[in-house]
Amino acid sequence: MALQAEEKKRFEQIAKELRLTIIDVMAWSGGAHVGGSLSIVEILTLLYFKYLNIDPKNPKWEDRDRFILSKGHTAAGYIPVLAKRGYFDEELLKSFNHFGSPFAMHPDCNKVIGCDASAGSLGHGLSMAVGLGLGAKQLKKPWKTVCLMGDGECCEGSVWEAAMSAAHFKLDNVIGIVDRNRLMIDGCTEDVMALEPFADKWRAFGWNVIEVNGHDLDELDCALDAAWKAEGKPTLILANTVKGKGVDFMENNVVYHYASGDSALCEKAKASIMRG
Repeated sequence: MALQAEEKKRFEQIAKELRLTIIDVMAWSGGAHVGGSLSIVEILTLLYFKYLNIDPKNPKWEDRDRFILSKGHTAAGYIPVLAKRGYFDEELLKSFNHFGSPFAMHPDCNKVIGCDASAGSLGHGLSMAVGLGLGAKQLKKPWKTVCLMGDGECCEGSVWEAAMSAAHFKLDNVIGIVDRNRLMIDGCTEDVMALEPFADKWRAFGWNVIEVNGHDLDELDCALDAAWKAEGKPTLILANTVKGKGVDFMENNVVYHYASGDSALCEKAKASIMRG
């Protein structure tokens, strides 16, 4: 079922505000992994403002849903979501990547309120999600674990070991999402290490696969709803996205995998977001 008009309008506004904040974080921090941060905005918006069963006033609540940002270098997109959801004051974002700040280029769960898993080297998030899924099953707990991966990190063998394990143990409480923007630090994924036929590989590993436009809120909402209700196997949402989404000169441009910007570039980027 498609989102209600007022609900969709609210999520669109949140997404726009988050994109503007990502550009601010790029400026405040002196540089950030901006391209991949912009491509996951709609995904994070629906997760944190509709689907995840969480309580910012009680961030360590035992029965909360868990979220793992496996593509941890996009903390510039993730940390602002936690702030907007109410885990901490948005003013703190101005310290991003500064000395003594809890916010670095990768999230640290021991420092960032609301963060369930630390990230660093790519390819490990899904393994953590499998462990959390098994733990919930053993404890007979109802919570879900969502793991957001980059397509580039799916070159890692550890991703596929975890995928095989999740299917073997029938972890229907684990939801994987791949930000399929088709670009990684060195260029196009299909040039660096081809992933296609990507969806078929996940199916072959025993996953329920739902492929969507990762910027279409209605499609994402339907996919997340189905994933939340799935039984008997884990679900993988393959979200086709655009790196740098919302900033016209950054879209599909690998130069903006990581970037810094002076005030003129940031204002140009914000103007593009506001036109969108």
